[in-house]
This record gives sequence, C-alpha cells and structure tokens, in this order.
Amino acid sequence: MTSALPAPLIELASGHGVATEFWDWQGNHRQVEESTIRTVLGALGIPAQDDDQVAASLRARREDPWRRVLPTVTVIRSGRSHRLPVHLPVGTDFRARVRLEDSGVLDLEHSRGAVNREVDGAKISELEVLLPGSLPLGWHAVELVVGAGERKGNGDAPTHSMPLVVAPEKLELPEFLRGDGDQGWGVMTQLYAMRSRQSWGTGDLADLADLGAWAAGLGADFVLVNPLHAAEPHPPMEPSPYLPTTRRFANPIYIRVEDVPEVAYLSAAERQLVEWHADDAQRFLDLDFLERDAVWAGKQSALLMVFRQGRSVRRERAFHAFIEREGQGLVDYATWATIFAIHGPDWREWPEELRDPRSEAVEKLRQDRSEQVEFQCWLQWVLADQLAGVQRDLRETGMRLGVMHDLAVGVHPHGADTWSLGDALARDVTVGAPADQYNQLGQNWSQPPWRPDKLAELGYAPYRDMIRAALRDAGGLRIDHVIGLFRLWWIPEGTLPREGTYVRYDHEAMVGILMLEAHRAGAVVVGEDLGTVEPWVRDYLSEAGILGTSILWFEKDYDGDGGLLPPESYRELCLATVTTHDLPPTAGYLQGVHIDLRHSLGLLNRPLEEEKAADEADREQVLADLRRRGLLREGAGVAEQVEALHRFLSFSRAKLLGVSVSDLAQDTRVINQPGTDEEYPNWRVPLAGPEGRPVMLEELFTWRSARRLARTVSREA
Repeated sequence: MTSALPAPLIELASGHGVATEFWDWQGNHRQVEESTIRTVLGALGIPAQDDDQVAASLRARREDPWRRVLPTVTVIRSGRSHRLPVHLPVGTDFRARVRLEDSGVLDLEHSRGAVNREVDGAKISELEVLLPGSLPLGWHAVELVVGAGERKGNGDAPTHSMPLVVAPEKLELPEFLRGDGDQGWGVMTQLYAMRSRQSWGTGDLADLADLGAWAAGLGADFVLVNPLHAAEPHPPMEPSPYLPTTRRFANPIYIRVEDVPEVAYLSAAERQLVEWHADDAQRFLDLDFLERDAVWAGKQSALLMVFRQGRSVRRERAFHAFIEREGQGLVDYATWATIFAIHGPDWREWPEELRDPRSEAVEKLRQDRSEQVEFQCWLQWVLADQLAGVQRDLRETGMRLGVMHDLAVGVHPHGADTWSLGDALARDVTVGAPADQYNQLGQNWSQPPWRPDKLAELGYAPYRDMIRAALRDAGGLRIDHVIGLFRLWWIPEGTLPREGTYVRYDHEAMVGILMLEAHRAGAVVVGEDLGTVEPWVRDYLSEAGILGTSILWFEKDYDGDGGLLPPESYRELCLATVTTHDLPPTAGYLQGVHIDLRHSLGLLNRPLEEEKAADEADREQVLADLRRRGLLREGAGVAEQVEALHRFLSFSRAKLLGVSVSDLAQDTRVINQPGTDEEYPNWRVPLAGPEGRPVMLEELFTWRSARRLARTVSREA
C-alpha cells in the first residue's frame, strides 16, 4: 500500500517510535491520520507541525546521538556482552569503567573510532566500549574519564556517567513450579467489595489476610488482589482501582484501624469515638452499592486521632526510616494530598506557584502544613506495615507466593503522579485501545502515558520506584495491559479513540527492569496479554519467564477452526482463569447477564436476539465439551456448571490457576462494564450471593459450595 504521508514525516515518526500505519483486529491495514502523527510527535517534544519543523527535527534526530558522549541509559541482560557507543572529539583519550552497585569498580576495554562525523563544527569520532557478559545483576553506572593522566593543574579530569542496568537473562519460576506438571492455584478478589462484619463498609487488609488464611487451608498458593493504588485523599473518590492518582502509593481506605498499634494507647473517650465510627460504618454493609466517600470520612477521622496519639521511640524510628527509604517521592505525594485538600482535585487549576512541586511556594506550604503532610506520610507507613503483615501471615499459613498485587496501566490525568513527575508523563494525549472484537468503537482510558524519551533521560527511576513499591512484600505481580511495555495506543485529546496511533517503548529496558526487580523480590510476574497483541510479544515474554493470561471463554483454536481450545493446549507459562473482572462472575455469564446489561446501556452492535443467540451458542460449545468429558450431566444447574468449568480448567498445563471470590459466592452481578462511566455503577458492587444479597466473609467461609468449588482446582483435594 502506497502511503499518502510525506516521506520525511514517516521517517521522523519512525525514528521516535510513532506508528504511521498498523494492522487492526480484523487483519485490515490502516494508515494513521497525518494530524494524529503530528500531534503525537508534539506530545513527545518533537516539533512537527509543518515541513520546516519536520526537516529541523529530522536533523536533530540524526545528530543528537553524536552530541551525547554516552547514551542516556543502557539496560542489558546478564551473560550477554554489549558494545556501547561513545562519541568524543577525534583523538580524545579516555578511560572507561563500571562503578558497580556495591561500590566496586571494573575497568572496561574500548576500541578506536572507525566512524567520524562533523557535528556543530567539530569532528566527532564514534568509539565502542565493551560491556562484558560477566557483569553482576544490578543498578550500576558507566563512567568515562576524559584525558585522564594528561590534564595539567589540580582539577579533576572531566567525567561522563550513564546508568547501566543488568537484568537477569530469564526470570526463574519458584521451585514449586519448575517441574513438569507442577501447578499452583489461588483466589482472586476485588478487596474493596469483599467485606467482613469487622470492616468499615469496604474490605480492608485484615479481610485480605483472613481470606488468605481460609484459602491456604484449602491448599491455595496466592491471593490476587485488585490494584491497591491511592485514590483521591478527599471526596469524591474515584471508584475504579485502575484509575489511581499514583501507582507508587496505596489507598488508606484499606487500613484496618483497630490493627494500628497506637490504638491501644488512646484514652477511653478516644477509643469510644473510634468504636462509634466503626459502629456507624456497619450501616453501609447492607446497601446495594459501596459508599467509599462516607466510609473514608469516618475512617480518616479515626486515623487522624490515632496519628495524634504519638508513638513509642521504637515506632517513631521505624516511621522515620520509612520516610527516608521512600524519599522525595513520598514527600511529593503527601504534599500533593495536602494541597488537594485546600485547592481541589485538579492541580492545573491551583495557584500557578503551586503547580511546580519544586517551587519555593510549595516548600513554604509544606512547612506551614507540616502536620498534614506528616499525616499523609504516616498513612502510607501504616499501610506498608499492614501489607507486610498480611504477606508474612500468608506465608506462615503455608501459601507459597502469598499476595499477588495488580499494577494498573496508568494514572488519573489530574492526580499526584502527573503533578510530581512533570514531563515524564506526556501532555495533551491519553492512553486507550483501538477497536477490537469486544469494543468496536475503541477505548479511551483517560490516562497520560509515560514519555519514553523522558523515562530514558531519568534513567527509568520513576518506573523502577513504581515497580519496587508494587513488589515490596509480595509474592507476585500482575501487570495490567502488559503490552504497554512494548507499545501504547496514544489518542490526541479531543479526538475519538480510533483516531490514535501506537507509540513504541524500549521494551528491552522496560521488561529488563521489571525482571531485575521481580528477581530481587523473589516474585512471579503475570502479564495481562489479552486483546490485540503482536504474536512475537507473547514469545518474548515467555522467553523472559513472564507468565501470560488465559481466560477460558477467550481461548480459541485460532490456527484451526476457531473453536474452543482444549485446556490441555493452554500455554504452560500463564495464569488461567474462567473469568475476569471485565466479564460477569461465571454464574452471571452463564445466564447472559452481560448481554442484557449491554442492551440496556445501548452498547450492542447487533439486535438483541442476534447477540443472545451468538452468546448462547458460544457458551453451549463449552458446556457441550464438558458433557463429552463427563464433567457435567444433562440438565445441570448453574452452580454445577460453574464447578464443571473450573474442573475443566484444572486439566490445563497452566502453571497457575485462579478462582474468583465472586464465583465462590455464586455472585452474578457485573463488576465493571467496559465502555461506561456513570451509566453503570462500575467498581461499586459489593460481593453478593446468587440472590443479589450482600455476603460477608464470615458467612462465605461457612459455605460448603465455596469450599467445594475451591477444591476443584486444588491438587490437595
């Protein structure tokens, strides 16, 4: 296909990872609109609005690497040697070394320049420094000392430095999963929706620990929980856990107040107030929908009282050690939350002097409001302490992984990260997805993407810190839309999702850093690789030791007749489940509640009867196979069908199997309906039973049906 785009624009876009064409989900070749390409390049800081700007940007693209002595950052795999390009004036002498993470120093070999080029009136030579494959794993630095030993006077020789990351060749599975046929299983939950009679209207970390202890007694190895990232610190709180204000810090609504040690030192009157807040929250347990704002209002008041109680010397030292460990990132988040309470949710509408986190005005406010800032830091410390306790408890109960966290694909456009991370996140564009078979209009997730160029300039530090936070005190990490480590669909603001384009990332760096941090944490990584995925990407992730995701209803024999894929043919390196949070719980899916809901919301692309017939035929294909295998009798009810589907899943080769808590409860209500906002109460539906009545954990733990379903996937059954 001949492109109508100007050749220089195509070259410029390609050089910066911006797609000018792509293949859609139906196999059709699509050319990206010229206006989209120019806008996306602008969001990357590349002037491209007219031919002159494109020509100038092309020259800069070709010459900028020659202006840099070293690349901005380099990520390599252990065991592989690497030739690092170096650019210096012709004839310049230098020494190269690696300053290792443990402070050791290793001298490097280099070759003389074979290529010269004139840049800015100077003759520059391109040389190579050899990075040996024997370098240890870690975060190191390459240093170039120019003209060493030949400078006159007392000054030090000029030194150029570059971050160097050495990642493992492959992320190894834990010992219990390495053998042929080895398999683990766990439960999956939306924590906010899973409540006990002791929680304050939404699920909390004590509930997570109790669920894990119950599941561990049935042989479970992990609990996969929705993203616990921080939401807004004051109402209204965004209900979606996948649209947080930051991915580095957690939402204090998950704190169990009574488990904070300082509660024991409250006066009788203060303890009575805490108990009053707890009793008041009980009224939210029987409602049809969650009331996050009201829950947090009471919990925040109680926590502020506990915070002001003070701490022992030992606890105070631990608190300040936490602040020191988290560094400027924690201070920035706490400051943002404090300003939020004063000036509102959108930092772009704050007084101009407060929009820059490094301004004198922000520092003054931080000092003037030191108690509020410290309170926000304290909340994160309490969360970290309770999360560590949950993981410790689950491992002690016999779980071999424990908590598996979920990392959202992005953040709220007005949130803490967009304020504190500056231009590391792109402006005037949002992340989404092109049209596919499940959403034929495409999707706009309203999240600003990482800028790949700025991430590199920052040595990937913000990305690393986010990954470290997610892996701390965890046995596993699920990466939502893991394809985003390779490319993301960028949509210019004010345009439709279909008017976007793909922007590529340095996947060697993104995946390598993820592998290094997961290796150090001893954690399993699961990538959510559903939707439109380039085939080579799944192979790449598998070779890296990163598990994929298999959903029973989506597993088709695409190389054959498109029919149901037998579980024996599933990928070995994957987390296999019957359902996911973007589908109804299995009992609801079997009854077609998603079709009725989409019809009521006007989201169907075909007539209702046609959609129902197609959906029923798809389900019947699966159920017929269950009957052929002897897993399901004729005329079986919904509960039996749910059990049979999970037994069917247990035949797979997948290393990990997951059972939704919603399925344990025989819930039918949709958790999240993609493509909607306020049209449906997404992420606000509490855990319920088959009749739609809210179910508490204490009750669920007594159900024989829940234990029986869990045992269908347990090797210890």
